[in-house]
Amino acid sequence: MRPEPQAASYHPDTPIDSLADWLADSVESADFPETILRFRNDRHAATVGLAGLSEDKWIRHFGRFEPLRDNVPQPLALRYHGHQFRVFNPDIGDGRGFLFAQMRDGAGRLLDLGTKGSGTTPYSRTADGRLTLKGAVREILATEFLEALGVNTSKTFSVIETGEELERNDEPSPARSAVMVRLSHSHIRIGSFQRLLVMEEPEHMAQLVDYCLAQFPGPPPPEDAPGRDEPAVQLMHMAVERMADLAASYMVAGFVHGVLNTDNMNITGESFDYGPWRWLPAWDPGFTAAYFDQTGLYAFGRQPEALHWNCGQLAVALRALTEAEPLIAAMNRFGPLYGEAIARRWCWRLGLEPRGPEADTELVGASEKAMREGKWQPDAFFHHHRGGRGGEGDLGELLQGYTATPDALTHDYWRESPPESMLIDEVETLWSAIAERNDWQPLHDKVARLRAAGEAHGEVLAPAGHVN
Repeated sequence: MRPEPQAASYHPDTPIDSLADWLADSVESADFPETILRFRNDRHAATVGLAGLSEDKWIRHFGRFEPLRDNVPQPLALRYHGHQFRVFNPDIGDGRGFLFAQMRDGAGRLLDLGTKGSGTTPYSRTADGRLTLKGAVREILATEFLEALGVNTSKTFSVIETGEELERNDEPSPARSAVMVRLSHSHIRIGSFQRLLVMEEPEHMAQLVDYCLAQFPGPPPPEDAPGRDEPAVQLMHMAVERMADLAASYMVAGFVHGVLNTDNMNITGESFDYGPWRWLPAWDPGFTAAYFDQTGLYAFGRQPEALHWNCGQLAVALRALTEAEPLIAAMNRFGPLYGEAIARRWCWRLGLEPRGPEADTELVGASEKAMREGKWQPDAFFHHHRGGRGGEGDLGELLQGYTATPDALTHDYWRESPPESMLIDEVETLWSAIAERNDWQPLHDKVARLRAAGEAHGEVLAPAGHVN
């Protein structure tokens, strides 16, 4: 079973200070008319020593944004560019959020606290810098279920209702307002490097590369990789490995992010910034999450392609520091790494011991075929076949050749039916309870069930030679 996140003492550390002069702008938060605490993630607050905050102090820090002790003295709106639906946009940056604090968890890992809906910044353009309460609720649901399904995701840390009425085209208006805080393993984006390329700041880009390698280390490039001793090449290999695994994790979760722009790509491979997301109602590669994605660029089945393309934009930026050949060599690893990751994660979600690349790839293909033909909702499919049970036809024969993991079916969750899912009708029902009756209990109950589902699934199998 998956262990609970480990508690730690508060350990502030702000290495972003060395980059802030050219990576960010100091800003101030909005002065909200109200600050009503609606959600606090004590489960993950404990990992950075903040679970013991009183409600008053929690609101002062995450609704009024009084600085945390020995931490970032003033919020920082990060500067970046990005491709948005593959059209380059230099006029973006943190338009309704900022970096609020940095600290170490119990394993020494650097984590950021960043905001969404905290007010205008130099990058807000014509927007109001605010977040709807419904948007914050949707992000709670997305991050909780993604975490349960083994996706490397930001954590929704805090949601505070702020008492403003917002006008929105895609929600009934006036809409209730909120400010959200997320806990993330970095806020450095591919778009951060793209901006430095456009601004012709190779020295700053080299500093950003060194920062990422120091703060978010990963395994070294393969022994035969050209240029493997160059920092930019090392970062490229790490990014490709992380993005390939992220793409696989979306597919195994049956999740559609909806807006996989380069400014939404964390260099750590951590998924974040959930707007028009969806979970699949049935296995359909052409399913899209965003009504404005008219061409299906970010459709479910095209997400690996999208993340590979985004890695290519990082490679273009890093050409300011190194030659093309070693960057291309790193890019060429994406396909094999993705194939390995999806097979490994597929076996994990089915509660099966992997048998090897050929057999595991065949299992993935047979499962996809069974889901398409049987019109399975993915969560129901994985639940039904957990531990190799319930297989029919060709898929059943394949499943019989696998061994269930020792704890594949030990949790009570696997004896419950139906399994947890996150289809849009349920999301709307949960929101309706809040919008119509201010009833938050259904949301809290759902979060508890999602966390139980995560406990039942256990920890994701690590790649060969890696540790979780």
